[in-house]
Amino acid sequence: MTVTLAQLLGGSRAKGDIAISGMTVDSRRVGKGDLFVALPGAKVDGRKFIPDAIHAGAAAILTTPGAVDHPGVPVIEDANPRRRYADLAARFYSMQPEVQVAVTGTNGKTSVADFTRQIWQAIGDEAASIGTLGVRSGPVRKPGGLTTPDPMGLHAVLNELADAGVNHAAIEASSHGLDQYRLDGVHLSAAAFTNLTRDHMDYHKTEQGYFYAKARLFGELLGPTGGAVINVDDPWGLILEDIAWARGLRILTVGQHEKAVLRLLEQAVTPTGQDLRVLFGGKEYQVSLPLVGAFQAHNALAAAGLAIITGSDDESVFSALGKLEGVPGRMELMGLSATGGAVFVDYAHTPDGLRTVLNAARAHGPKKLKVVFGCGGDRDAGKRPQMGAIAADLADEAFVTDDNPRSEDAGTIRKQIMLACGGATEIGDRGEAIAAAISGLQDGDMLIIAGKGHEEGQIVGEQVLPFSDIETVKELLANQRSELGG
Repeated sequence: MTVTLAQLLGGSRAKGDIAISGMTVDSRRVGKGDLFVALPGAKVDGRKFIPDAIHAGAAAILTTPGAVDHPGVPVIEDANPRRRYADLAARFYSMQPEVQVAVTGTNGKTSVADFTRQIWQAIGDEAASIGTLGVRSGPVRKPGGLTTPDPMGLHAVLNELADAGVNHAAIEASSHGLDQYRLDGVHLSAAAFTNLTRDHMDYHKTEQGYFYAKARLFGELLGPTGGAVINVDDPWGLILEDIAWARGLRILTVGQHEKAVLRLLEQAVTPTGQDLRVLFGGKEYQVSLPLVGAFQAHNALAAAGLAIITGSDDESVFSALGKLEGVPGRMELMGLSATGGAVFVDYAHTPDGLRTVLNAARAHGPKKLKVVFGCGGDRDAGKRPQMGAIAADLADEAFVTDDNPRSEDAGTIRKQIMLACGGATEIGDRGEAIAAAISGLQDGDMLIIAGKGHEEGQIVGEQVLPFSDIETVKELLANQRSELGG
């Protein structure tokens, strides 16, 4: 598809009908007729590649003021080219689903977005979820990538969904995506906040900076009639509630807090999930939630809040909660070992995430609770001793292994964890660590394999090596069954 530069700019500051066939921030992908977005960056300065982009056929350039002289093609100058890029992407792909919501928070984004999609679908809406797991909907399915895609990628998907008849979409909003303006230009009806705990300090530097990035969703991106679903059990949620109130947003608070509008009154563990007693609109609802893990109740209620605040019928929403299916790699039961131990895979890769999933597992009364985990390289190193201490405190047995070491020495990362995780077993090879943990399971034990969840690769140096916790566990359990049968 093509649009004119005049159309992209709303008819201002453009002479003639210069055809724009696409937009990209990667000069290596510039084709004839594209608009090249030259962004300054922490590692690579895209402005250095403007001559290369023009040589490759770029028809126009978007960049910061004064970045280039006499390029021979039109230049759009903007002090905030990232935000302008998102706005232009929304004009290039003009169609979006009618009802769109975004979910932000340290933990729970993927589950809340997916649960919201499931609720909408259960009550008859054509819906999609977009994020870490890719695009999940009836007519359009795409594999996963970034939590919040690049603006052109995101708007291409939204355009395709709308064209396919999808009228509801739930989008994961990462702190990086919000800070880099990737969601600007998305027409949001509502947004949800799940929680905020330590993560991405390598990028945001401070917890306040991390919070500010997420707060943009409520303070800037939502329009004046937008809905804000906020977990007020989290102290940061109370601050967000004030921000939402100051902007005149429609607020629906959720949680166990006495001021929560959608309030979790009781929660009881069952063999296959949990029974909930929920208060909303002066009426109590009994919900049999078929999901393991206390935190899943909070995720489900956040999703219910998004559905309700965007116009779905209360009764239908609470009925749909009893039919929710778990998200791949999120407290996902993979099966039982030959000796009767339960094996779960979870994406928990932060201190709070690991604490939450281990506490949730402990609530089901395992004879022994075991965990396999590691920490990523080139990321916040301060998390490593914290996660080691949490595993030592909450698990009966811990296996410290590699996650995504990236450019760091994997052994050094493990050592930093082990200093706070006395008595743990250190096995660098992740597959071997998982195998060792499964082989030691007994009847009634629970094993949590944490950190990678749905991921299908392990980043070592510059390479992404094929590796899946889910497929590794499946193969190991299948081998056990085969040996038992033989």
